[in-house]
Amino acid sequence: MGRSRYKIYESTHPHFITCTILHWIPIFTRTETTDIIFECFKYLQQNDNFQIYAYVILENHLHLVASSDDIGKSMTKFKKYTARQIIDLLKVKNVKTILDQLEFYKKAHKKDRDFQLWQEGIQPKLITTEKMMIEKINYIHQNPVKRGYVDEAKYWRYSSARDYEGVDGLIEIEKMW
Repeated sequence: MGRSRYKIYESTHPHFITCTILHWIPIFTRTETTDIIFECFKYLQQNDNFQIYAYVILENHLHLVASSDDIGKSMTKFKKYTARQIIDLLKVKNVKTILDQLEFYKKAHKKDRDFQLWQEGIQPKLITTEKMMIEKINYIHQNPVKRGYVDEAKYWRYSSARDYEGVDGLIEIEKMW
């Protein structure tokens, strides 16, 4: 995973993962950008044995608990694809302010591109116990509540909290671990 200081030692086991937009720029305020995230999740589910146990997408980052045949490679594919698609969308929509920020805050060693969308790394944390899995899922689902966006986690559209309440969410998740 690039120049990240975080290492993945059990690549097929569930991990708590955080992906953050460069400089915390609010990218996920448009349904078109979150649609790109879900499109990529679905692709990885079909092609990488990518299993999502919980997720939340906020305006400038996302958290998930996921596993795959190789979580590091799956997340590399995820970040590469979503970055390209979101930057292309921002160009088409002429969102110059955000594009200027993505260009300005781009890391100096990224000489092969004009823009950088994601911060480097995914901050993976191996889920080692059922207790830890439950803690991470609760943390993910409570994130929008703690920020004051909703009163109850199940009301946040871009979260698997509704799946755990028996309501179909926006993407298939795995509730058995």
